Amino acid sequence: MFNIVIEPRALEDIQAGIDYYDNIKIGLGELFYNIVNEYIEAISINPFYQIRYKDYRALPISKFPYIIFFYLDESIKTAYIISIFNTNQNPNNYPFH
Repeated sequence: MFNIVIEPRALEDIQAGIDYYDNIKIGLGELFYNIVNEYIEAISINPFYQIRYKDYRALPISKFPYIIFFYLDESIKTAYIISIFNTNQNPNNYPFH
C-alpha cells in the first residue's frame, strides 16, 4: 500500500466539484466525493497508472468528467495527489504546465 498525500490544490478541486454537483442536485456532490475517494483508495493499492507528462500519472474517473493527477515517490511509498482536474477545462490548464 502507498500512503496518500492530497495537496491543497486537489482539496480545492474536490470541494469545487462537490459544490458544483450539489447545485445541480442535492446528494450528487456526496456521490462525487465518494467516487473520488474510491479512486484515491485504488491509487493507494496500485498507483502504477498511465504516465501523462514527465513523472505525473493520471487516473480518469469514469462516472464524472475528471482526471486525478498524481506523482509517486516510490522510495517512501507515497502518492501525491496534485489535482482532481475537470476535463471540461482546457487541457492547457493542466496542473503541471
